Amino acid sequence: MNGKPLIAYSIESALASPLIDRVIVSTDDEEIAEIAREYGAEVPFLRPEKLASDHAPEWMAWRHAIEFIENQDDTFDVFVSLPPTAPLRSLQDIEQCINALDDDVDVVITAQKADRSPYFNMVTLDANHHASLVIKPDSVIARRQDAPAVYDMSTAVYVTRPQFVLDNNSIFSGSVKAVILPPERAVDIDTPIDFMLAELILKQGI
Repeated sequence: MNGKPLIAYSIESALASPLIDRVIVSTDDEEIAEIAREYGAEVPFLRPEKLASDHAPEWMAWRHAIEFIENQDDTFDVFVSLPPTAPLRSLQDIEQCINALDDDVDVVITAQKADRSPYFNMVTLDANHHASLVIKPDSVIARRQDAPAVYDMSTAVYVTRPQFVLDNNSIFSGSVKAVILPPERAVDIDTPIDFMLAELILKQGI
């Protein structure tokens, strides 16, 4: 994106933070591994094929990475995941998330205010395509702005403790805290349109 591999944005952000001691990339692709090394990351292992498919839970890839590092007799207190599909996060976003991992918090995520609402304009469809609101409110909501505030999870930053990942099977197995990002820094590249939007934001300096 903008002449640079997507993964480079995550690596450079992590390397720029004094709160992060090691930057490790988990991938099953040797070409991506080489690019990661060129940008300064460590790639001490290749991700097993069973954890590299589109259907494999990211959580299990986290667990594999943590177990590998701990098996090398290296211990660490905090685990930070910076997926390459969210290249527009800022260094401040990363450090805010790390600092938000309090004693009563198991996982810190990022989120942005949602444009749509399950109380107002999001529906489920039955077999006959009859629509129903995802969440039926207690009383009629005439405007989306009057509905309870809801947020979209972003993939920009995840922060947790290694032991929590080893002991549990999902983010919401514990106490989760969200750091709210503006939409221009919460873009998650999942489609060609997402990529075009992210590149436009980057080029325009929005």
